[in-house]
Parts: sequence; structure tokens; C-alpha cells
Amino acid sequence: MNAILLMLLGLGAMFLGYVFYSKFIAEKIFKLDPNFRTPAHEFEDGVDFVPTNKFVLWGHHFTSVAGAAPIIGPAIAVIWGWVPAFLWVIFGTIFFAGVHDAGAIWASNRNKARSIGALTGDVVGKKSQSLFMIVISLVLLMVNAVFATAISGLLISFPSSVLPVWGAIFVALIIGQIIFRKWMSLGTISILGVIALYALIWSGPAVPLALPETIMGVSDNAQWILVLFGYAAIASLLPVWVLLQPRDYINGLQLFIGLILVYAAVLISGPELVAPAFNTNTPEGTPSMIPLLFVTIACGAISGFHGLVASGTTSKQLDKEPDARFVGYFGAIGEGSRCRWQPLSPPPPALPP
Repeated sequence: MNAILLMLLGLGAMFLGYVFYSKFIAEKIFKLDPNFRTPAHEFEDGVDFVPTNKFVLWGHHFTSVAGAAPIIGPAIAVIWGWVPAFLWVIFGTIFFAGVHDAGAIWASNRNKARSIGALTGDVVGKKSQSLFMIVISLVLLMVNAVFATAISGLLISFPSSVLPVWGAIFVALIIGQIIFRKWMSLGTISILGVIALYALIWSGPAVPLALPETIMGVSDNAQWILVLFGYAAIASLLPVWVLLQPRDYINGLQLFIGLILVYAAVLISGPELVAPAFNTNTPEGTPSMIPLLFVTIACGAISGFHGLVASGTTSKQLDKEPDARFVGYFGAIGEGSRCRWQPLSPPPPALPP
């Protein structure tokens, strides 16, 4: 089967989902009210509660939820064939992920921008809230540990990536000031910001950077992990408009441009699918597709982690309540669109039992 047909079916389904289904959910179920005073305005403090342009906020939400998982999950799930993975990504994005993200923003917005963890106490009970908060803490620790380890390994393996990765932070700091103080139009600074990011990528190989192999017995891998944790600690204390918003926004644009290039490449080359539609000849020890498919592809179809982002930061920046549809639902669409080119790959080795 040609990948172009698969691409058009996927993009077309998600487009219809956003145009029609998300509109139905927004108007008939959530009843998003343009006159509702959002917490971003009610508690505006210039730190966490900051009314934000919906395009900038979309960039924040999209980039925050679209990590490595939307790529890794489908690449693994294709071991059962590309049809189950493809269908779950498409229908999961349209009927689950988009509704989940927009719904989490809406629920938090209607409850003074409280997090999902805090809302659990009102909806379920105090004991459930305590248990849920413990689970959230453990999940966040695990996520931070996994990403710190993965990123440190990449920075060591590819010294040319150090300049683009850390240079993007300084670009974001400048963009944040310009957007917040309205020194330039959003379109102009967006173009300049993307150019700056690609200039850093181009300059990276010319200026490879690396930490010493050991410092006082601490390996370079551990050094990078400590640096990353230090950066995360500092970034979490800054007002959202200083680094969080502009970093996510400009990286979101760069990521979207990458997606456009990927889809353009598919249109030009018209590759055939390599993986089988249904793989019945899985290696010994491969787990059953049900329910592992839905666990393997979480981000990109439905992930509870998105609720932490939606209610932890996104809802505090919502300028107008109807923006929840664009920011949440379309943010999930963006993440789902990253998953659909994975069936071009052959099935990976067997998963561990």
C-alpha cells in the first residue's frame, strides 16, 4: 500500500475531527463561554496566571505534550502490524486525546485553574486525592529521570547538538521579552525565531561542545543530568512568559515545520509501506496486542500526562474560554500527526515478556 493514501486518510480524518467533532464537544458538551472570566484574568499575577495569545499557548501545550513518546510508541506497536497502530492513533486522537486535553483545560478553567490532582478531592474524595497526588509525584519523577538520562546520552553522543539545544534557551528568553512587551508583531518574531533556531542547528557541527569525561569522579553523563535538573529547577521558578511560553512556542513552530517537511517528502517520494498490515508472525515472547497496543501508544492517542500539563500550566494562561478548543484539541491533533509515518518502518524486535 502506498503511504500517500495512508497519509491523506489520516490527515483528512483528523481535519474532519477538528472541524466538526471538536466543535460539537465545545458547543454542546463543554459549552465554552466567550464571556466567562478565565482564571488568567481573575488571578493575573504576571508569573503563573498570564492571559496568552491562543497561538502562543497552543505552541506551549503542543510542545509540552509532544515528547519522544509519540514517536517511540507507534514504532514499537507496529510489531502487531500497521493497521491496529494506525487506527488507534487516528480514532484515539479524534475521540479521546483531543477531548481529554480540551476537557482538562476546561475543567481546570471552570475551577479556578486548579490541577487535576486537586480536583480529584472534590470529584472523588480526599483519600483518592492523596493517592492520586502520590502517583502523580512518582510519575513526574520517572518522566524527569527518563528524559534527563535520554537527553544526556544524546548530548554526549552528538556534541554538535549542544549549541542548538542550549542556544534555543537564549533565543526563547529574547522572544519572551519581545512578545510580552509587544515590541514586535507575533508573525515577525515567529519568523525571526525560527530562523535563529535553524541557524543554531546549522552552526552546531562547526562548534561541537562536550563536558570533561570526569570531574571529581563524576562522569560526563551524570554531569549533564545535574545540569539538566538545575536548568529545570531554575526554569520552574521563572514567570511563564519569560521562558516556558516562548521556548515551547518557537519549538512548536520548528516541530510543525519538520512535520510539513516529512509529509512533503512522502508526497514527493510516494514510498510503499514496509510493515505488514497485520503481523501474525510475531517473535516468541511478544505480548498480546490487547491490551498492550493501548499502553504502548499512549501519547499520540490518549495520555493522562496531558491532563497534568493542561491543568498545571495551560489553564492558567487561557485568555478566552473558547481558546480551549484550539489549544487543547488541536494540540492533541498536532501530537497525533507525529505518529502516522511510523508504519513506513519494518516491525521492531520482540518486546520483552
